[in-house]
Amino acid sequence: MKPTDVSDPDYFHKVIDCQWACPAHTPVPEYIRLIAAGRYDDAYMVNWKSNVFPGILGRTCDRPCEPACRRGRVEEEPVAICRLKRVAADNKGDVRTRFPAIPREKNGKRIALIGAGVASLTVARDLMPLGYEVVIYDGDAKAGGMVRTQIPRFRLPETVIDEEVDYILDMGVETRFGAWVGSLKGLLDEGYDAVFVGTGAPRGRDLDIPGREETRANVHIGIDWLSSVSFGHVDRIGKRVVVLGGGNTAMDCCRTALRLGGEEVDVVVRSGFGEMKASPWEKEDALHEGVRISNFLVPKEFTHEGGRLTGVLFEKVAAQYDDKGRRRLVPTGEPDHHVPCDDVLVAVGQENAFPWIERDIGLAFGDWDMPVVDPVTFQSTLPNVFFGGDAAFGPKNIIWAVAHGHEAAISIDRFCKGEDVRDRPPPDTTLVSQKMGIHEWSYDNDITPEHRHKVPLRDSGIALKDVRVEVELGYDRELAYRETQRCLNCDAQTVFRTDLCIECDACVDICPTDCLTITANGEEPDLRARLKVPAHNLAQDIYVSDDLRTGRVMVKDEDLCLHCGLCAERCPTAAWDMQKFLLEMVHAGAACRRN
Repeated sequence: MKPTDVSDPDYFHKVIDCQWACPAHTPVPEYIRLIAAGRYDDAYMVNWKSNVFPGILGRTCDRPCEPACRRGRVEEEPVAICRLKRVAADNKGDVRTRFPAIPREKNGKRIALIGAGVASLTVARDLMPLGYEVVIYDGDAKAGGMVRTQIPRFRLPETVIDEEVDYILDMGVETRFGAWVGSLKGLLDEGYDAVFVGTGAPRGRDLDIPGREETRANVHIGIDWLSSVSFGHVDRIGKRVVVLGGGNTAMDCCRTALRLGGEEVDVVVRSGFGEMKASPWEKEDALHEGVRISNFLVPKEFTHEGGRLTGVLFEKVAAQYDDKGRRRLVPTGEPDHHVPCDDVLVAVGQENAFPWIERDIGLAFGDWDMPVVDPVTFQSTLPNVFFGGDAAFGPKNIIWAVAHGHEAAISIDRFCKGEDVRDRPPPDTTLVSQKMGIHEWSYDNDITPEHRHKVPLRDSGIALKDVRVEVELGYDRELAYRETQRCLNCDAQTVFRTDLCIECDACVDICPTDCLTITANGEEPDLRARLKVPAHNLAQDIYVSDDLRTGRVMVKDEDLCLHCGLCAERCPTAAWDMQKFLLEMVHAGAACRRN
């Protein structure tokens, strides 16, 4: 193999598995260390720069970082990255003075944002400091989008939404709330230099099965029902509730139903439990509160008597897989299963709806009646119209919408300046030795044996009585500190100097995971097989040095390394060093134009 090019920013970035997995690429170990040091304001600002909504995401993020966490390779549970983010938000002081200044003199460019969800708000956050005039449209009376309308208050208090949304609106964004955009062409005719569409996926899928029309009064679309609860239009539900669907929306529906009078709440899913789209912790929370989950049942009919819903009839199915691993559900032939209920909440998916976008203005639509959007620039086939969030590629989650907003803001900025939108800025990176003395480093590399600490919960007797009482209490400072110590400091990279290595094998001998091998070079499949512990995880790189004095090479399996630093402590010639790698994504602005 060729020697590894560690100058490529993606190499060390990929080794920081949590940051690599985060769509916004938040420097996770950096803010966890700041929390450990009690520097909550600094930790909050590290988050705010990349993911914009630390308090919101610290409660609701889908946590793609946690399954990637390296701690999960040495024990069952990863670091509670998401909930530590909330710690920074809950304990910060007044951080407004640290936000970027907004120029009084504008640059003459006007940008319209359609939809006031997190994608649009991220675009506004990035463009306002650059002197743009930003106008945001939304049919609701307040900004936040699905964060405000569809996430229950027992998971996300409105005060948290208001605070973080207002940080952006207070930058001088012009708001036109309660104003539905009925025509994209009409909006473009108003002379905006660019338009960003961040309208989400606002339409819940329905079920067209027998009995649907007759039971309309008691069969509700999940996301619409959650919105009605959020706005106070709905405050009760029947004692027996069936929720159809296995995603996070279904989990929000069933837990909300418990708080509005549901005594028997059943979630019924056509797939298996492990295949449900809901996050594992969402399912766990629902089961903890007494929700029942039934699997491999497909709804056939809404049963009714005298115009009143009586239940749902289900067909029992089983999963079968073909030679390519593709699944299909087939009837088992068992008798149909009837679940009595008073109300049904349908949460079987969401769809985009663009009836307000004319089809003759040069904006192309493709599969599923979705706009054709460039996945890098977020530009549509109409050059001055950009998309992001669920409106771009269908339903995902909040952190993806934030990432889309950052990228779209870069494109809008470059477009308005007549530059190539495909010319994307590289990230900022630093790589600095942490050595303070002989075999001493500036970070704590002791690995705590403690398991993941559970987030304290409010007593269920109180939590289930009020839909607006937050269930999770969050870590206090002491518990947060103990959880931070579980972080393995994956951004403290092991950096190797070939010219200093004397091939004494001291690092190989002391490595607790056997991730180091000095051996003859070879082709990658052969080399991976000959390591001290064969490197079978092809998703993670192996490091290969230049030739050593004997012609052999130093090889490190990045998948096994715990960044403990023992190799650097043991090395008699300082061939190994621990260097902190910090990668920060570049957002819209002058940094995009550096050479």
